[in-house]
Amino acid sequence: MPQTTDTDLDQIAQRYIAVWSEPQAAARKRAVAELWAPDGVEFVEGAQFRGPDSLVDRISEAYGLFVASGEYHVTGDNHVTVHDDVRMLTIQLTYTKGPQAGEVAWAARVFLVLDDDGRILQDYHLTVQPLPEA
Repeated sequence: MPQTTDTDLDQIAQRYIAVWSEPQAAARKRAVAELWAPDGVEFVEGAQFRGPDSLVDRISEAYGLFVASGEYHVTGDNHVTVHDDVRMLTIQLTYTKGPQAGEVAWAARVFLVLDDDGRILQDYHLTVQPLPEA
């Protein structure tokens, strides 16, 4: 079981949130390789993304849909909790422009199960605030 400090928890959350906002494909791929174990998997709303290639594709698609347009910015709520090898944080899409700028448009609780090296084995997204209907 990985031993972590408060600084480690902050870094895990910051690095996790940052990968979803990374505009450069090569840097995004590097970040995925550093964050997730080679057999890491993300579970989100009935889908799963297993292994680095699938994770890079998933994160790249999310970046293209939500962040690249400039409509949203990926944020967190600055609160990470820990229980054994599980880390829980909240990831959010906040509006970047218009009258709703700075408000949360979407949020999910993220549960990260880490391996002995502190890399993500399992990543569970549980939506707690869906995006508004267009």
